[in-house]
Amino acid sequence: MKRLLYFLLLINSFSLFAQAQLSFNDPRPPLELASAIVNAMTDEQALAQVFMLGWVGEEPSPLIMEWIRRRNIGGVKIFGWNTTDTLRLARTVGELQSLSLEGAFKIPLLVATDQEGGWIRHIRGATSETPGNMAIGASGYPRDAYLSGYYIGKELALLGVNMNFAPAVDLFTNRDSVLIGPRAFGSDPVRAGILGMAFARGQLSAGVIPTAKHYPGHGATELDSHGILPRIEINFDTLWNRELLPYRMLVSEGIPVIMSGHISFPQTEGGLAPASLSSWFLRDVLRGRIGFKGLVITDDLNMVGATSFTGALSRTAKQALIAGNDILLFSNTPVLTDMIWTLLINSMRTEEDFNQIVRASARRVLELKLKYLRGENAVPYIPDLAKAEAELSDPDGSAFFLNLAARSVTIVKSQASGFPLTKEKAGRVLLTGRFTDFYKYGRLAFPNNYSFVFSSQTTPANLIAAAGEADTIIFCLADNNDLRMLNNLRQLNKPVYVISVLSPVHIENVNWVTGAIAVYSYAPESFASAFSAITGRIPALGILPYE
Repeated sequence: MKRLLYFLLLINSFSLFAQAQLSFNDPRPPLELASAIVNAMTDEQALAQVFMLGWVGEEPSPLIMEWIRRRNIGGVKIFGWNTTDTLRLARTVGELQSLSLEGAFKIPLLVATDQEGGWIRHIRGATSETPGNMAIGASGYPRDAYLSGYYIGKELALLGVNMNFAPAVDLFTNRDSVLIGPRAFGSDPVRAGILGMAFARGQLSAGVIPTAKHYPGHGATELDSHGILPRIEINFDTLWNRELLPYRMLVSEGIPVIMSGHISFPQTEGGLAPASLSSWFLRDVLRGRIGFKGLVITDDLNMVGATSFTGALSRTAKQALIAGNDILLFSNTPVLTDMIWTLLINSMRTEEDFNQIVRASARRVLELKLKYLRGENAVPYIPDLAKAEAELSDPDGSAFFLNLAARSVTIVKSQASGFPLTKEKAGRVLLTGRFTDFYKYGRLAFPNNYSFVFSSQTTPANLIAAAGEADTIIFCLADNNDLRMLNNLRQLNKPVYVISVLSPVHIENVNWVTGAIAVYSYAPESFASAFSAITGRIPALGILPYE
């Protein structure tokens, strides 16, 4: 027994010595250094690198600080509920990174968020509202995708965010999709691949790691994997030549990270399992057939689309690693002794194959960090608050996003008497819709106006009564509820113009309106461009990016 204890102490002493000699800042090549660090790690240290956790509140919770201090986890994810004050967020990132850099190997965190552009913008505050992916698809220029990725990445870098879960390369296949919609570049897989890669390169130019999602494609269902496991009934040939084509293109161009989605494809060998938990989708298809060498991260494992298949979050986490994911993403912060950690660490200690799976993932995490979190173009670990405050409002970026919004304005419908709508032809204008910036720019374009703001409690009779004094009505349309309200205006036999925001499919079957144009977000730049196009100040040159 004494000899065994001595042997164990000797091993522990050697491990501590090895850790003292290894650092993330070691100048040796990334692949060599990553292997050396993982080999020197305890099981707990290796497992911690595959965890990426969110937290609740604007200040970092004591629990997330404990996961970093005691476990030295691999990353954190910033959600919309963390970001009311942009500079406070930058301070928080600095605090979290400072704590992480005190760990055994001085390994920084991956600090990630969802900043796709358009209406998926988890970090708000002083960051840019942008026209979004479908606007890029409507303009059709890869340079617009590149610069969107660059300016979004530049803002994230100022805040210390070094990883972005974008671009979304889901296709606009199911027009009823409420989860994807204008987050897609369009329905054409080749164009989605081209624009997605341009967006990713723009982010990389800003020092931010891009992530293509939601593999293998979430666009062909109207269901939302946050609340259910969607089933997409297509065969593999269709999947390979449609949904997977953007990923095949991105992988060939070196995309570093792919996010797996909680969607099942029962007509493929993946069966009923969500792709995020399927070794066939991740190991056989993505790594084996497509040839992806980078990092795979799960979508949030707290989503019902993931947990409903296994019945327990801990089993979901283990299956995700076995299937081929390298990082487990959780939107909340579990307690340190949660069943998730307990099951995984016990499995590492008792199952050699699983131990090697986790260590291989930890090595890929370190390889990614060593490649992108060091060097001249890397995002600073500790944000410079003065620089962030001064440079977040970037005139060049603002000008670009305004120009992108203008280039993407699309005429959807126009009667012979439609566009342009001059002030003289319009007479007294009723502006009606739900967005503040719609009214702001509508009043500038048509000074002889009055407004009617409707809500879910507004009745058709209220709207009809409000429209009685109008010569022309300009209606802002965003969803099916708005569409039902819009159709009540037909009985008035007055000129009705529609500004469609987000997905333009809602306007397609409304043939009676005088004119309709599509913009693809509710950003101020989109409304400014919409009214400029209505009045003829700019041409509407955008093309609907789907069939």
